[in-house]
Amino acid sequence: MIKIQTSDDNFQTIFEELLNRGKVDMEHVSGIVKTIIDEIRIEKDSALVRHIAKFDRWTPASGYELKIHAEDMKEAYDVLEPALKSALHLAYDRIRAYHEKQLPRSWFDTEANGTILGQKVTPVDRAGLYIPGGKAAYPSSLLMNVIPAQVAGVEEIIVCTPTPDNEPNALLLAACHLCGVSKVFKVGGASAIAAMAYGTQSIPKVDVITGPGNIFVATAKKMVFGEVNIDMIAGPSEIGVLADDSANPEHIAIDLLSQAEHDEMASSILITPSQKFADACALEVEIWLKKLPREEIARKSIEERAAIIVTETMEEAVKLMNCIAPEHLEVATNNPFELLASIKHAGAIFLGHNTPEAIGDYVAGPNHTLPTGGTAKFYSPLGVENFMKKSSIISFSKQAINEIGEACALIAHTEGLSAHEASVRCRLN
Repeated sequence: MIKIQTSDDNFQTIFEELLNRGKVDMEHVSGIVKTIIDEIRIEKDSALVRHIAKFDRWTPASGYELKIHAEDMKEAYDVLEPALKSALHLAYDRIRAYHEKQLPRSWFDTEANGTILGQKVTPVDRAGLYIPGGKAAYPSSLLMNVIPAQVAGVEEIIVCTPTPDNEPNALLLAACHLCGVSKVFKVGGASAIAAMAYGTQSIPKVDVITGPGNIFVATAKKMVFGEVNIDMIAGPSEIGVLADDSANPEHIAIDLLSQAEHDEMASSILITPSQKFADACALEVEIWLKKLPREEIARKSIEERAAIIVTETMEEAVKLMNCIAPEHLEVATNNPFELLASIKHAGAIFLGHNTPEAIGDYVAGPNHTLPTGGTAKFYSPLGVENFMKKSSIISFSKQAINEIGEACALIAHTEGLSAHEASVRCRLN
């Protein structure tokens, strides 16, 4: 784990490396991802089968075998322990309630001269959802992607998830049944993104692709953008923590590790004005690493991608964190809302000592599909609007076009577009 102070001579060099984390990662895998996409685009199902055999260690006999069937999902749901079933329903209800508040509305405005202007909001026809499942399975990600699509009114939802050794995760299947999803395919990685973007014999082409994933998935989404819409570039998970002496170093250490255990490429960054707290937290990280079942993954992430930065002031800490623009940001201070106005860039902000990032992953309600790699500077969390698009509504009366048509024709004339000018003038008195 990198431990550095802003007063160190080499601080700026090291900090720049942290800021470039997303860009460097994509450059390393872009060639591989392009090859995968091209093969799926040209060969379709035959390439899918080959990629699954290579990456997931099983070979589908046909397109039929790529699909997870409804009876398997129902069976997985039926045998869930009651407490776990109740927890899934709690998560579903809270996530749906939050996203229903996001639903945009169509609107119309009528002017005195008879002009009608407005906006019509409609869902996309088909959405493709990517649910990670390589190093671990994430039923929570299914809820976070399916629910906003359903709230938006999407008619057809396609789910792709990797199933190493052809062993689907039972809890993921149960979550699919709970959500009423019927089209789920055992395809992962860049192959899944390409299949949903271009379509194959088994997997239909979609209009928008959403969902988190590793660096290969994130790079593939970036490459197919334009063929389809995407929610964001959501690569390896990351957490930033702003903390002072009022925070519990053990709690913050565990929070840092909650991201490190996702993926060797996950990033965990603590920024604090307290050297004492920084030292205590670093010690707790090492203690807790040895307790984790996924220690090997978490340790590599901590050793290669984590950092503790000690600043002169909390104001300086916030400024640095805004530069990082983390996916998740915890503010572990006694008065976290005092810092909220200064925080400009973060996917999700967790305020206070009793708000660990993990609560947002499952049951808080807001979406946990968030921008990574610094893209929180311009991307937002996944939401209902990612599954909708807007059409402008324009209707002019005879009085309206007579009143403002001359101005329109003048601008068209000035631009040298004579047909534009004529199409307005021929309607004027």
